Order: sequence, then structure tokens, then C-alpha cells
Amino acid sequence: MSSVPPLGYGFITEGLALPPLEQVLRSVRVVDIPMRVTFRSVNRRQSALIQGPAGWGEFAPFLEYDDHEAAAWLACALESAWLGAPPARRATIPVNATLPAVSAERVPEVLNNYRGTIHELKIKVAEKGQTLDDDIARVAAARRALPNARLKVDANAGWSVPEALEALAALNEYDLLYAEQPVATVDELAQVRALVREHGLSMLIAADESVRKASDPLKVAQAHAADVLIVKAAPLGGARRALKIVEQAGLPAVVSSALESSVGIATGVSLAAALPNLPYACGLSTVSLMSADVTEDSLLTRDGELQMRRVAPMESALRRVEAESEVRDAWVERIRRCYLVLQEALHTSL
Repeated sequence: MSSVPPLGYGFITEGLALPPLEQVLRSVRVVDIPMRVTFRSVNRRQSALIQGPAGWGEFAPFLEYDDHEAAAWLACALESAWLGAPPARRATIPVNATLPAVSAERVPEVLNNYRGTIHELKIKVAEKGQTLDDDIARVAAARRALPNARLKVDANAGWSVPEALEALAALNEYDLLYAEQPVATVDELAQVRALVREHGLSMLIAADESVRKASDPLKVAQAHAADVLIVKAAPLGGARRALKIVEQAGLPAVVSSALESSVGIATGVSLAAALPNLPYACGLSTVSLMSADVTEDSLLTRDGELQMRRVAPMESALRRVEAESEVRDAWVERIRRCYLVLQEALHTSL
């Protein structure tokens, strides 16, 4: 199997240098958006929007990420703003709704935030402080609300191998499409995948963190540890690098978001539009989980689909969500640091 494409892969393939840092910082707008519901322990979402000659990109690494991990997110934002989208194979993207780890009673309320028919739903499970009974109740409520939808669960590496097997056996009656990142490591994923088959459980195993947080995102495929790859443009360093990783892995892929505004979601949609095959709905509907957006024309799902289109922030929307000066200064400084990391990575790869 081929080696992993280097960070900054899009700029390398296009034969272009990174834009000067001063040019990158010239257009930065930092936003701070409250969430409708807590998602991934986040109740406010901060990010930096960057404008380039090809449009806008979003730099939105979570606050706990160090500069080396966050540099991939900057590579993605700069690729979107300076290189634009890769060639598209489709104009419409199937998209799943996402159900955070809310109580079973709140399931109908959250699902009502989505417009039109939900054909596929991803349900968060294994949340800290909750129990397997909470997960079962949430999945059961989702199945009652959506009897004909394809359901899948995402544990965000929250289980051990025995816990994963117990949980997936208990959830098997709800006809799950796949279980996303049930355990933390590639070796554990391989164990769970083998045990699922051994026990005759019907769901597939998908890898997320083991792809986007790994030093070698191809290791999952090499170890036969998953049936599906979850890919996210920002953590993998841009749409072009993500496409190359999927090509080298040889597994079906699902494109997911990293809880971004419509600007970042548009980058994820461009990645999904460029994939050769798209057998499962993508996780690109998280804008509906935010209480505001950076545009009045949000990239929202209708009837389980998103249209590929460019998105630019609007001044009227930005004024409502613009971060305070102290927060803005911290994000600008973070961009400076991550730019140096990205610049060094590009220099090393050439």
C-alpha cells in the first residue's frame, strides 16, 4: 500500500506555494457560535474564516488540539480558499441527520430540527457519564421515530472491546448499518470487527478517529480493521489529501463534518462530490445543531440531501456571531503558529 500523502498535498499537486501569512491574516473573521445542544462536550463553537482568491475556507480545530494537529485544519482552510474544490462527480450529496447523546425524551425534538424526510441517522453513543441503558433508549426512540431509516451509531472510541461487543449485541435488534469507532485503537477495531462477525451481528465497523487522528491513516485498511472509512476534510488536511487516502485504502468512504459553519460544510460537500463512489449518506448536516450561522443562506439538508455549492459568509450574519477581540486575537495567534508547522511540513516533503 502506498505511503500517506504529505500535509499540504493540495498545494504540492498544484505546484503552488503556501500563500504568504500576511495575506492569510488580512481577511480573517473569527466567530463564536452557541450550540442548540451540547455536541461532543461542546456548547459553543469557535472558528476562523479565511478568504482567498478561490473563496472561503474555515479553520476550526477544537480548542484542545495542539498546533501540529491543528495545522492539518489550516491546510484544509487554505486549500479551500486558494485552490477551491476538486473536480466534482455529482452535484447532490446524500446526508444523514445526526442525533447527539440526548435523553430518549428529547429525540423527537432534535429530529424535528431537520427539514424533510430523514433517510439515514447517525446516533451518538458511549457518552461520558451515561450508561448503555441510555444508549439503548436513545436508539430505540430513534427507531420508533424513524422506522424506515438506516441507523448507525458513533461511539467516538468510548468503549473497551468487551463493552463494545456487549453494546453492539444489545443494539443489534435495531438493524444498525454500521458502528463508527466503537473502540480506540486499530488493533481493538480489528478485534471488534472479528467478534461482530463471529457472533453473527449484522452491522459493519467504521473507522473515524483511527483515520483522522492517526499518524498513518492507511493502517486501518492494512489491518483489515474496518469495513468503512469516515473521512473529514479538515482533520485530514484538505479534500485532495482525503481523496488520495481513500483511493489508497480501497474502502468505501463516508464524508463527515467537524462541526463547522456552512463555510466548512461546503468543503466537506466538495470532498463528497469528488469521491468515485458514495454508498452511504454523509455526516454533513451539523449546521442545524448550531443556533446561528455565518450566512443567511445556510447549507442545510432537505429530504436527506445537500446541493454542492459555494458558500460565502454574509456581513449581516457575521455581526451576530463575531467573537470578542480577546478571542479573535487568540485565534489569529493560533493561525500564526499553525502556519509555521504547515510551512515546515511542506518544506520537509519537497
